[in-house]
Amino acid sequence: MGIEIKPLSAALGAEVIGLDLSRPLDDKTFETLRAAWLEALVLVFRDLHGMSVEQHLAISRRFGRLNTDLKAEKTLDGHPEILVLSTLKKNGEFVGNPGGGQFWHVDLYFERIPAMAGFLHAIEVPSAPGVGDTLFANMYAAYEALAKDTKRRVDGRTNRVSRVKSWPINYPDKPPLTDAQKAAYADVFHPLVRTHPETGRKALFIGDVTAGTVEGLPEDEGDALLRELREFAIQPRFVYTHRWRPGDALLWDNRCTYHAATPFDQNRYRRHMHRTTIMDDRVPV
Repeated sequence: MGIEIKPLSAALGAEVIGLDLSRPLDDKTFETLRAAWLEALVLVFRDLHGMSVEQHLAISRRFGRLNTDLKAEKTLDGHPEILVLSTLKKNGEFVGNPGGGQFWHVDLYFERIPAMAGFLHAIEVPSAPGVGDTLFANMYAAYEALAKDTKRRVDGRTNRVSRVKSWPINYPDKPPLTDAQKAAYADVFHPLVRTHPETGRKALFIGDVTAGTVEGLPEDEGDALLRELREFAIQPRFVYTHRWRPGDALLWDNRCTYHAATPFDQNRYRRHMHRTTIMDDRVPV
């Protein structure tokens, strides 16, 4: 049986049907899968209830080098490549990050070379409809739909990204950064419009707007531009909403998508997931 790729929305996303991820992928099948991913931006795999950590790591590594530098994040014991996202508790403490990413962002945007992709496996999710959804925006489509004068304003512009600036805004419940942490989070620079290194297409690349300062513009004007771009990019016509089922796994292209977890009651609902972060070695251009 061959692989079937079923589109999930007009904006982006496709479900992969007929692929057994419990077995190693031959080169031809992998290339088919990668081509589908580059086209759809987000791939969804269903019913992977028994996918082991080893299998999760194996398919992730086919796409690229895995991030093991997760700093203070909660990782799976013995597996620094696996980030644990969980509302489950042990001895009164969450076993993973219970509610990370509840704002629009690009993974590791505060690094000189952000992540290439993420691969998230849902082991347990809330049964209530709409609880714990994840939103993905198509940043190719957002860029292409910009008015001509807006494109002229953003083409060639650079965003100075400060993790220190965004930390208290995005993580008000976490302790303030220490002086050592602040020193470790040096500012980085990214283009507002990125050319995808594999497809050659242009995409908005605005990451976490609370962290940015647009080079060459007064701060208030730059902040307004970043907010304008974010609000434009997250219009429903550009967004796919993933409603999780147990056993789902999602692979997204971090270079041309924007995503956000939706807030939910972390003390009421059980949600347990494992994520790998797949790295790129190419500086955004």
